Amino acid sequence: EVQLVESGGGLVQPGGSLTLSCATSGFTFDDYAIGWFRQAPGKEREGVACIGTRGGSTYYADSVKGRFTISSDNAKNTVYLQMNKLKPEDTAVYYCAAESTLGHLVLSFYGTMMTSEYDYWGQGTQVTVSS
Repeated sequence: EVQLVESGGGLVQPGGSLTLSCATSGFTFDDYAIGWFRQAPGKEREGVACIGTRGGSTYYADSVKGRFTISSDNAKNTVYLQMNKLKPEDTAVYYCAAESTLGHLVLSFYGTMMTSEYDYWGQGTQVTVSS
């Protein structure tokens, strides 16, 4: 059974930090790219960051570049999202997802993450940035 389990969400003040974890099982980790998405109330789901598990290539949306860092621990089949300098607009449910890419980073023609291409999804974890 494929599982992606997010953890680490919570309430944080503006300017604070959180680290999200995505623990995976049930598929060959090295054959997939892992992405983090977020969805705020009334908004579409957006790709935040992704990583190719073979080689470690990364992508970041402009809205989080320089503040968020994605990393993977292939021995633990786990991907992390370190979030620094959090802003109220970062408030959302954060999801991790897996895309079958033989472990490489694959982006759209426009250089963005393709939500529809991801095969497996976690249940999400809430991140709230508020004073």
